[in-house]
Amino acid sequence: MKIVVLVKQVPDTETNIKVGDKAINEAGVKWIISPYDEFAIEEGIRIREKNGGEVVAVSVGPDRVVEALRTAYAMGVDRAVQIKVDDYNTFDSAYTSEVLANFAKAENADLVIGGRQSIDTDSSQVAIQIAERMSAAHIAMALKLEISGNTIKATKEIDGGTANVEASTPAVVTAQKGLNEPRYPSLKGIMTAKKKPIETKTPADLGVTAGKIEVVSLEPPPPRIAGRKLDAGDAAGFASQLVKALREEAKVI
Repeated sequence: MKIVVLVKQVPDTETNIKVGDKAINEAGVKWIISPYDEFAIEEGIRIREKNGGEVVAVSVGPDRVVEALRTAYAMGVDRAVQIKVDDYNTFDSAYTSEVLANFAKAENADLVIGGRQSIDTDSSQVAIQIAERMSAAHIAMALKLEISGNTIKATKEIDGGTANVEASTPAVVTAQKGLNEPRYPSLKGIMTAKKKPIETKTPADLGVTAGKIEVVSLEPPPPRIAGRKLDAGDAAGFASQLVKALREEAKVI
């Protein structure tokens, strides 16, 4: 079974993010694998250990993503591929999904696994779009996977509970917390990963030449207006003050 695992490099949640004119200021930013993608890497490795095959980790971005791919190597993937895009725009899910879908098709992937969402944009769009571009089934927020031949049985999270679903390969799955417990890279794995090759491809190699979204400006949200505490002797008094504030100050009624 050929398994492609999507690996996105994101700023650490404890990093102090500074906004530039069109992108964040990367000076001093600590980069990590998006935590949900760690569940995807672990699940890909477990499936290979049980069913055989190959796990290929792939990441889109500039040369710094190589660090994330070496971490994936240290965890146990078989190959690592960087799709080199120096001006990568993390907000452009359409471009990213086209590049990754073409890569998965070129690899003849039976299964594509990614995290349920990245912790920077939280869009949850890339995997869904990959499935559509591959004409493949999509299973979101998987909590359990069982694979037999070309059949995938999954338990997935839904509003208010879980659902059991079944699909045939090729398929795209997104991993939810609880699918597994990601392993820590061993010292031996870390040292070995430093010597393993990182394959490099470009979007053009994968037949993607369309233009990308351009960010024309980026700025933090305006500061939140301080709240005001109402003071009254009873419910009627609170209601009167609230209606007056909504009408005269907020002007929403």
